Amino acid sequence: MGPLPRTLELFYDVLSPYSWLCFEVLCRYQKIWNVKLQLQPTLIAGIMKDSGNKPPALLPRKGQYLKSELSLLKHHFQVPIKFPKDFFSVIIDKGSLSAMRFLTAVNMETPEMLEKVSRELWMRVWSRDEDISEPQSILAAAEKAGLSAEQAQGLLGMISTAEVKKRLMEVTEVACKYGAFGLPVTVAHVDGQTHMLFGSDRMELLAYLLGEKWMGPVPPALNARL
Repeated sequence: MGPLPRTLELFYDVLSPYSWLCFEVLCRYQKIWNVKLQLQPTLIAGIMKDSGNKPPALLPRKGQYLKSELSLLKHHFQVPIKFPKDFFSVIIDKGSLSAMRFLTAVNMETPEMLEKVSRELWMRVWSRDEDISEPQSILAAAEKAGLSAEQAQGLLGMISTAEVKKRLMEVTEVACKYGAFGLPVTVAHVDGQTHMLFGSDRMELLAYLLGEKWMGPVPPALNARL
């Protein structure tokens, strides 16, 4: 038997494009690095409120920089990110509460589908500039990810329940206790120690903590051990 996998927790919100980048990288590396990846749907609005942080794009210069940076990261990470036309409506007005409650329900009932449903919601909002706040939009993403219409409807019906609301709140609180002030946050549990890393650009440091080799956001080989 080989060594037991180390646990990585990824706290993310589909409203965050940097969460998408981090998500795809960790999904690519989880077998290469022998890690157990635990996806943790989290509400970024709750993180921002608890930490006193604000969306970076609210500062005009940062907003312009984000557009420029994401257009480069799209190719570097090979993730089809496209900036929404009405960015502030998507981020500020609509938000992601319903989508993240839906992902919470998926995680509670069919966790094996969480990766695919999360990716489809990112594809909608950050690749095709489509809505993720309306029920039909969420159902469309769920069914495209492979859930049956009946499954998707059942999960959608759960988002207004106390259980789902509580679970999302609890996970968000856990992220805050780790020290989160934004998303994504990767928490590595290695050799009895816990390390919280913020952002999608800390993967080289994560590799160092794991004692693994970093081969860029799109690993070319399946054996990346040092």
